[in-house]
Amino acid sequence: MTATTQNCSETFVQASDVPLETVGEGITRQILSYGPDLMLCRLWFAAGSVGDVHQHPHGQISYIESGRFLSFVNGKEQELDVGDSVIISPDTDHGISCIEAGSLLDIFNPVREDFLATGEDES
Repeated sequence: MTATTQNCSETFVQASDVPLETVGEGITRQILSYGPDLMLCRLWFAAGSVGDVHQHPHGQISYIESGRFLSFVNGKEQELDVGDSVIISPDTDHGISCIEAGSLLDIFNPVREDFLATGEDES
C-alpha cells in the first residue's frame, strides 16, 4: 500500500497488498486504512501472547474477529470472544492477552502517527 500523504492511506486498501509486521512475541499487525482522524489495524495473536498494559492519547475500539482474549481496561478484566468489542478512552491503561489464537481489529482516533513513523509500537 502506498500512502498518498504521510498520514493518509489510499482510498481503497486491499489487505493482500499491505505488509505484515511483528510488533511483539506472537503478535503481528497490518496497518490498513487511515487518515488524519481515524486508523484501522488488524492484529493476529498466538495463544499466550500478551499486549502489555499501556496507554496513549488516542481513543480505541477493538473488535474480536476470531479467538478468545482477556482484555484489561482501567483495572477491570473481561473475557472477549468472536464478535465482542471494547472501547478504550484516551490516556487509559489497557492491555490484552490471548487465550485462544485469533485476530482483532483496532480502530484509533486520531491516526497513530507513531505506528506510521516506526511500525513498532503496541496497540
